[in-house]
Amino acid sequence: MATEVKLPELGAEAGDEATVSFWIVQEGDEVKEGDDLVEMLTDKANFNVPSPVSGKVTKLSVQENDVVKVGDLLCEIETA
Repeated sequence: MATEVKLPELGAEAGDEATVSFWIVQEGDEVKEGDDLVEMLTDKANFNVPSPVSGKVTKLSVQENDVVKVGDLLCEIETA
């Protein structure tokens, strides 16, 4: 089953979009719940998006330097 990882709410001060700084994982990587997937940048802060599940990264939906909005798909993780 595939789990979609989306950009979470950033908080009122951070706005509703962030830039993909760099991917910590690549397609095909195995991750555990809580592992960092991607570093994101806003005008106010840098933060990492953690994996909500354990599994295999099957698709990166955005590229480095892309600007994404809250709720946009970042990647997909296949779980057992």
